[in-house]
Order: sequence, then C-alpha cells, then structure tokens
Amino acid sequence: MTYVIAQPCVGVKDGSCVQVCPVDCIHPAPGEPGFNESPQLYIDPLECIDCHSCAQACPVDAALPEEDLPPEWVSSLEANAAFFTEKGPL
Repeated sequence: MTYVIAQPCVGVKDGSCVQVCPVDCIHPAPGEPGFNESPQLYIDPLECIDCHSCAQACPVDAALPEEDLPPEWVSSLEANAAFFTEKGPL
C-alpha cells in the first residue's frame, strides 16, 4: 500500500503534507521547479513509507491510502506514479 494524492489537491497545493513527510516523497514542493505549473502535488509510490503523516496534515483530505481511493479517484494512483516516471526523480 502507498499513499496517493487525489483530486481534492487539484488547484490547492497547500504544502502541509510536504512539510511533514519524513522521506521527502511529495513533489513538486513549494519552491521546486514545476510547482507553479503543476495542478497538484504527487507522492512517489516507490519512496512512500506509508507513515500516514501526509493524510493527517492535508487540510482537504486529498492524501489517501491507495486502497481507500473512491472509484472516481482511482486515476489519481496512475497520475502519481506517472509524474515520477515521466519527470524522473527530483
């Protein structure tokens, strides 16, 4: 299981999750290249340690375990993985 950032983050990008992530797996973080252009933040599924910190910090409840994604948000799982495979590691 890994955590996924879903649709509630689109247009919000609060950044609280970035501040609490112990393994720095959420990108693009505020101040990183691509932050302004990105519609949302993404969790690297290969780096996520399932600590739940992002879910606790997110003010819009966008960070969820992949198994808890509602059917209408399943595409978020692919979007998070694609961000890291298409962009390469940050």
